Amino acid sequence: MHLLKVTVERIEGYCNQPMLVGDSFIVDGGKIRIPSQKHICMWALQSMMPIFALLQREASVKGDWATKGDQVFVCPDPKGKVYFRIEKTGEEE
Repeated sequence: MHLLKVTVERIEGYCNQPMLVGDSFIVDGGKIRIPSQKHICMWALQSMMPIFALLQREASVKGDWATKGDQVFVCPDPKGKVYFRIEKTGEEE
């Protein structure tokens, strides 16, 4: 499985959490590593969680969209669209 780095890329509107551009966390298998003194919005996190397992796996079929580089996820809050870049950073530790 691949490690994933999830980074706030940009914010359109108002995020009341507040997430900041550049904030990031690591998804390591079933663990989430958040840097000290930082946090992740649980509403954005619960919306992203279904795709983490898909993006962590090895390519299973040629042309699989989930194996093609970074992915962008947008928080579902219509008033504070937070764009997250999800990138594979290597193999699980």
